Amino acid sequence: MFIVHSTFPVPDKKADEVINIYKNRSRLVDKNHGFIRFLLLQNEKNKGEITVQLEWETKEDYLKWVRSTEYKDIHELEKKYPDKELASIIPTVKQFTVVAK
Repeated sequence: MFIVHSTFPVPDKKADEVINIYKNRSRLVDKNHGFIRFLLLQNEKNKGEITVQLEWETKEDYLKWVRSTEYKDIHELEKKYPDKELASIIPTVKQFTVVAK
């Protein structure tokens, strides 16, 4: 299994807005081969630290998603979000290979 974390800081007062955006996400990623699960994580101590966790069967499945038109379209929409402060946030991305369960 392959897991990707995209963590981004948002102002605490905007955390609920970001959470609602993800609750209403397009779900385009869900239809891709090898996709297992999407989770949205909020740091317990720092409410403005949000992490998107994507779980994939393989790294190759994830890479196919990242190279897809749907992926590019979604990320272009994010850049056009009306709240320029949120639209300008660049996440820290970490990738993990599951080595034991």
